[in-house]
Amino acid sequence: MIAVIGQGRNCAPKLVSLAEEVGRLIAKGGALLLCGGLGGIMEAVCRGAKECDGTTIGILPTESPDDANPFVDIPIATGMGEARNVIICRSADVVIAIGGFYGTLSEIAYSLAFDKPIIGLLTWKIDPSIVHVNSAEEAVERAFAEVKPS
Repeated sequence: MIAVIGQGRNCAPKLVSLAEEVGRLIAKGGALLLCGGLGGIMEAVCRGAKECDGTTIGILPTESPDDANPFVDIPIATGMGEARNVIICRSADVVIAIGGFYGTLSEIAYSLAFDKPIIGLLTWKIDPSIVHVNSAEEAVERAFAEVKPS
């Protein structure tokens, strides 16, 4: 299961495009896509995954599964607000961060605390253990390398 984290609104078109491509590549690779289930990067990555018949899971901060973006297959309504970020990071095998504001920063921190590999695309540069890459292809390739034996 690969989690993609990033901002829920005010996304630059470049970030949206990267997220869609990351979603497509995760789906083509056969992994489950896990995210926060709302808009912005989360919606873009889910949209990309659905273009390639991928399976998407949204861990929602709200109590209603109807709040999920239209590309989420499995909405999980937690009613936990931002605390749902712990579930996303704990559940993932690897995390890809695309852009992001403070919610993304908290997810990066949780991922580091849980020893989850983190791949970064135009995101926070706060820790040397985040592997920063320059393309969607490189991000997903590195993510799969973390979860599949070589």
